[in-house]
Amino acid sequence: MKLRHLAWTLLALIVLGAAAAGGIVAMNLRGEDPLPVQAEAFAATPQLVERGRYLALAGNCAGCHTTRGGQPYAGGLPIETPFGTIYSSNLTPDDKAGIGGWSSAHFWRAMHNGRSKDGRLLYPAFPYPNFTQVTREDSDAIYAYLRSVPPAAEPNKAHRLRFPYDTQAALAVWRVLSFKPEPFVANAGKPAEWNRGAYLVNGLGHCIACHGSRNSLGATETRLGLSGGLIAVENWYAPSLNDPHEAGVADWPAADVVALLKSGVAPRGSVMGPMADVVFRSTQYLSEADLTAMASYLKDLPDAPKPEADAVVAKAPIRRDAGTMTRGAKIYDQRCAYCHGDQGQGAAGAYPPLAGNRAVNMARPTNLIQVIAHGGFLPSTPGNPRPYGMPPFGQTLDAAEVAAVLTYVRGSWGNDSAPVTQLDTMRR
Repeated sequence: MKLRHLAWTLLALIVLGAAAAGGIVAMNLRGEDPLPVQAEAFAATPQLVERGRYLALAGNCAGCHTTRGGQPYAGGLPIETPFGTIYSSNLTPDDKAGIGGWSSAHFWRAMHNGRSKDGRLLYPAFPYPNFTQVTREDSDAIYAYLRSVPPAAEPNKAHRLRFPYDTQAALAVWRVLSFKPEPFVANAGKPAEWNRGAYLVNGLGHCIACHGSRNSLGATETRLGLSGGLIAVENWYAPSLNDPHEAGVADWPAADVVALLKSGVAPRGSVMGPMADVVFRSTQYLSEADLTAMASYLKDLPDAPKPEADAVVAKAPIRRDAGTMTRGAKIYDQRCAYCHGDQGQGAAGAYPPLAGNRAVNMARPTNLIQVIAHGGFLPSTPGNPRPYGMPPFGQTLDAAEVAAVLTYVRGSWGNDSAPVTQLDTMRR
């Protein structure tokens, strides 16, 4: 936190200096060439609207722009960030509250350049650093679809951000440091299917927004790729997609990757937490061809580099406190063994095995703590219409008990991962 405060103090000084000098801030706030004030007569065929509906699902647009029980795409969903709360905007075709007065060019500029209709800079909680890769054709299709949804006169809510995060000047400097509008460029050395997968994963799917690490200014470390990242505030860890010890799928059959994205379950893994919501709202609706393309790209990601120490010295067994293991074994027997088995073997088609489970053995126990505290629930999909769920134990187990049972699970049946401490559990 101290580093973040220092970074933003420096940013504030840069902002004030740039504002005084005119320089960077003026250059970014000025915007591009002026666009038409009103929406143009946009010819939207039924085929274009349907294509836009599909693409909006691929981008999981409703996931952020719809509140629980609210009208689709009416916005107002609070998005908590380390810098304050941002509220998603109204994307319905209402003339006053929504995008009814936007042209397709306005919408494209928001997607590609991160600017609103009036040229105002948008916050990157709207993932335009990824959507900048979306083609104009796809942008126009999404625009056509959004103009077909019922309008909602739901006014946009003002963001609640602290200084200097609430200034356009700060955003202008952030963009200079962290954002460059650029189209998707196909890799000529890869087949069309791989390139389609890259476009969906890196552009519309904006997977790196969760599965990438962020710097102290909140910008995605693109050079590190899909190497895993902690989802701020929610405190779930989106595991690395290029590490076989986390969520890498290089050695999975493509059909299993497709199954995971389509149904939420596969022979070697299942989805929970924020990823369960992604499958429920987005990927289960994608075509077999697009899911196969995503699998092709994800399977081809370069493996994460292995620590040199692991290659030279065999890892010594981890020592665990005998008393903690005894307490953990008792809790496991009372709370967990009925479903997951006395030896952590699980039950096929119902309860995942814990023995040898890479989600159990990841270096970060963050997700295990969240599941113990808040429960674990798979998405309901046509391929898994009645998923088994795990109830929350956060109200019945204290921090010491959560740490003990997870230490036991991570140190039993061949698992050999670091113990979980009470301090770890308090970070949820």
